[in-house]
Amino acid sequence: MGEISLTAWLVTIGLIVGLLALDLVLAALRPHRVGFREAVFWSVFYIGVAVAFGVVLAMWAGPQFGTEYFAGYIVEKSLSVDNLFVFVIIMTTFAVPEEHQHKVLTFGIILALIMRAVFILLGATLISLFSFMFLIFGALLIWTAVQLFRHRDEDPDIQDNGLVKLTRRVLPVTDRYDDGRLVTRLDGRRAVTPLFIVLVAIGSTDLLFALDSIPAVFGVTDEPFIVFTANAFALLGLRALYFLVHGLLDRLVYLSTGLSIILAFIGVKLILHWAHVDIDPRVPEIPTEVSLIVIVVVLVVTTVASLVKVRRDPTARAHAGSLRSHHEEEAGAERRR
Repeated sequence: MGEISLTAWLVTIGLIVGLLALDLVLAALRPHRVGFREAVFWSVFYIGVAVAFGVVLAMWAGPQFGTEYFAGYIVEKSLSVDNLFVFVIIMTTFAVPEEHQHKVLTFGIILALIMRAVFILLGATLISLFSFMFLIFGALLIWTAVQLFRHRDEDPDIQDNGLVKLTRRVLPVTDRYDDGRLVTRLDGRRAVTPLFIVLVAIGSTDLLFALDSIPAVFGVTDEPFIVFTANAFALLGLRALYFLVHGLLDRLVYLSTGLSIILAFIGVKLILHWAHVDIDPRVPEIPTEVSLIVIVVVLVVTTVASLVKVRRDPTARAHAGSLRSHHEEEAGAERRR
C-alpha cells in the first residue's frame, strides 16, 4: 500500500467540506419538508459519491486500501443507521417542526464529523505509540456490544441527558422555535430556543457514538486517511437517509442485535491483532476481506429477519438500544442524591 500524500488529504477534505457546505446552504436557504423523491435523490447521490471515491482510491492506492475503505464505510454506515434512531427520538421528544429538521441534521452531521476527526487523530496517535491500544479498543467494543445486546429493547432517555439538563439549568429557554433561530428574546432578555437544546442533545449523542465508531473502524484499518473518509462519507448521506427511512426504522427490530454482533466481532479482531503483534506471531489474524463478508452477512440477515418478524407480528417495533438501562440510571441518580 502506498502513502497518502498531503495533496490527497487536502483534495479529499476540500470535497467533504464542499458537500457539507452544499447541505448547509440548502438547509439554511430553503427550509421545507423534505419529500420522498428528494430524499431518494440525495441518498443515491451520497452513496454514489462514496462508492466512486472508493473505486478511485482502489485504483490509485491499491486494492487493499479499497477493501479497507469499503469495509470501514459499511461498518460506519450501519452504525449511522442506529444513530438515526436516536435522531428520531430527539426530533419527536422536542417536537421539532419538519421544516427545521434538515437544518438540525446538517448541524448534527458537522458536529459528528468534528468529533470524529478529533478522535481519529487521538486514536491514530495512541496506536502509533502504544500497540496495546488495540487491546483496549477491542475490550471497549466487546463491552459496548454486551451492553447494547443486554439493553437492545430500550431507547436512550434524551430528557435525562446531562448536558441538556445543565443547559436548561444555566440558560433561559423559550418554548417556541421562533423561525429556526437558536437565540431569541424572552421578556426583553436573550434566551435560547428549543432548537438550541436539540443541538445540545444531538451533539452529546454524537460524542457517545464517536466513542464506539472510531474503535470499530480502526478494527478494519489502521490507516487514518481511510478511517476519516469512511466516517465522513457514511455521515454525509445521513440527512437524506433520515427522511428516506424515517417511517421504516421501527421495522428494523433486530438492528441493535446485529450491531452488537458486529461490534463484538471487530473487538475480537482487534484483540487477536494485538496478540499477534505483541505476544506471538502464530496467533491468527482476521483478514479485512473476511471482516467485510461477516459484516455484510450480519446486516443482510438482520434486515431480512427484522422484516420477517414485523410481517408475522405487526406490533413489533425496533429500538435504538442503550448502554445502560433506565433502572440503572435511576439508581445511580438516587445514589448521587
